[in-house]
Amino acid sequence: MNVLFSLTPKEKVAYIYDDYTIRQALEKMQIYRYNSIPILNRKGSYVGTLSEGDLLWYIKDNQLNFEKTESISVKKVPRNKDNVSVPIHTNMEDIIEVATRQNFVPVLDDFGSFIGIITRKDIFNYMVKRMNQKQSHINQTNEEHLHNVD
Repeated sequence: MNVLFSLTPKEKVAYIYDDYTIRQALEKMQIYRYNSIPILNRKGSYVGTLSEGDLLWYIKDNQLNFEKTESISVKKVPRNKDNVSVPIHTNMEDIIEVATRQNFVPVLDDFGSFIGIITRKDIFNYMVKRMNQKQSHINQTNEEHLHNVD
């Protein structure tokens, strides 16, 4: 199954631009209650993932007060790890491995532009649906077999 069926589109995803200030990033993460957020450039390409930890360590290491966060770009914040992105044509089965190591999987179009995310919840729901379909098929096959035995 293609990821498009489970995609949360860009319009419904909170993200930041790489020219945002640390304060803007903190405020956006607070509003949406995200502990990590996708970073895009102004052309719409996925740049990476900024986490609360990245921000906290940077603020601590540089002894920043809240006022200073208004003038420093998130580009200057070292990121511990960026979420691995996948192209739009990736199958859900191939994303499961990636999603075990990150909260969400950024999805890119054929030109490398960010078009949305697949969350762990989306993958979990997909897996439950697949299991239910398989169980339903097994039950149907068993019923047919029992009917033919009679």
